[in-house]
Amino acid sequence: MRTLDTVMGIPMSIDIRDDGDWSAAARAAFESMHEADRRFSRFRAESEVSAVNRGDIVPDEFSADLREVLDIGRAIEAASAEAFTLRAPDGTLDTDGIVKGWAAARAAAALRRAGIRTFCLNAGGDVAVAGTPDGSPWNIGIRSPSDAHRMLAVLSVTDGAIATSGAYERGAHIIDGRTGMPATAYASVTVIADDLTVADALATAVFALGSDGVGWALGQGARGVLALNSDGELVGAGELPFAHSLTDGRHPVSP
Repeated sequence: MRTLDTVMGIPMSIDIRDDGDWSAAARAAFESMHEADRRFSRFRAESEVSAVNRGDIVPDEFSADLREVLDIGRAIEAASAEAFTLRAPDGTLDTDGIVKGWAAARAAAALRRAGIRTFCLNAGGDVAVAGTPDGSPWNIGIRSPSDAHRMLAVLSVTDGAIATSGAYERGAHIIDGRTGMPATAYASVTVIADDLTVADALATAVFALGSDGVGWALGQGARGVLALNSDGELVGAGELPFAHSLTDGRHPVSP
């Protein structure tokens, strides 16, 4: 069964291959992501993040969820020498670099707790998969930054997560915290990891770090990294399980 919803303004889907009616589990998974949006969106006046930015609540009053996300973000800030940042250019709190992956990872964990063994959760291109549909790994397409109708690569993954960061849909929104300016070294960065929280945060961090980021991510929990730099060159490191040859005939080079 496959179910669809729009969360955080993004089309998302859950594809469950186990036999049975898993509608309730899918609804609960989507609701957990809606709850994350209500808590962390900077664009909702009633969200907890908006309350923090207005000064309406102090750290002692933060929810357990916000504390968890801030702990993850601060660890990556420190590891990346603050290239990754939890701050928007105006200095306000911005958890966008973590929350989508964190929320989707929690939804995937809820599906597992419900007893689902084979599924693909696609949160706007950030993907968590479990099991092997029809006895084969899941094939996850990485879109070309220059053409939404073409794939840069297709990766074959079992029990893991893939996240991609880029500037091709939302513009130059990823800030290098060291300079306060948009990061421009890469057109897209894809990270494979065991967990979607890690994959999503590291994809953003690598994008912000630039050329030093690909190899760095392998020491932070990434299984593999595939990046397209601003010169059109593919750079790869770690585990890159291509389902078939890259669509444009190029092959990644080591960082």
